[in-house]
Amino acid sequence: MGEDSGLHDVTAPAAAVSWPDGHRAAATLGFDMDGEDVAITVDPESRHRLSAMSHQAYGALTGVPRVLELLRRHDVRATFFCPGYTAERYPDVLRRVRDDGHEIAHHGFMHEAMAGMTREQETAVLDRGLEALDRVVGLRPVGYRAPMWETTYATAELLLDRGFLYDSSLMDSDVPYELAERPGEGARSIVEIPVSWALDDWEQFAFVPELFGPGVIEDPAKSLAMWTAELTEAHRHGSCFTLTVHPFLSGRLGRLRALETLIETMQSMSDLWLAPAGELARHVRSLGLTPRVFPRPEIES
Repeated sequence: MGEDSGLHDVTAPAAAVSWPDGHRAAATLGFDMDGEDVAITVDPESRHRLSAMSHQAYGALTGVPRVLELLRRHDVRATFFCPGYTAERYPDVLRRVRDDGHEIAHHGFMHEAMAGMTREQETAVLDRGLEALDRVVGLRPVGYRAPMWETTYATAELLLDRGFLYDSSLMDSDVPYELAERPGEGARSIVEIPVSWALDDWEQFAFVPELFGPGVIEDPAKSLAMWTAELTEAHRHGSCFTLTVHPFLSGRLGRLRALETLIETMQSMSDLWLAPAGELARHVRSLGLTPRVFPRPEIES
């Protein structure tokens, strides 16, 4: 992900990770606190659509409190990836997340996808999001998830320059690994906690007319079946189950009940380590893994 990546062979897939305290596999719950920001970024004029804005505000006003109660009831700690705009618009909600002992991580400012941005533009978004989180909850996060999971070949370097430990945006593995900022000697690395579109409730439930989504809203039973199957195989193979949930979507009652059932299944697996992403990243960093390189693909002219 370095700016001057050059052309190199892609390294081998990430090696299996040993989990602490005799655990066979790992899982982490990530709640992306997208609100009005994601809709406004798609279409700035949507800010004039009260119904569309209320759909997005459901997350902060109703979904997050319900999610926090669910996590409290099951004694689970999670990671909340929060855009800076959401933090500024709903500061008390984010403070509740902090006070309940959950990890808070960076998720852009206005949920801006980095695709097509210059290095300077990406830098400005990162710094604006950091400033917002610092003002609202007085912390500097160690974790980052790119909005829409759109990173650039400069992202790792920019994150490392700002003291980040991990990113959770890439999709090339089922286990966390160390990702080099660039090829070559002396390159630093960032821990990568991979994600998957199949383990994201956006693909199941997101729909706002003329803004986003295909208009097909799935039955929560379908997402529960998909995620349970993936969890079962992650546990069997000793990998990492990384679930992405949006409170404005899965904070609704039937979907939240499906999520609770999934958490109950997780907790029935006595050798599954369920922890915030930051704890997973610190463990991976302690293993001293050889960093992988992900060079820019070569295209013959």
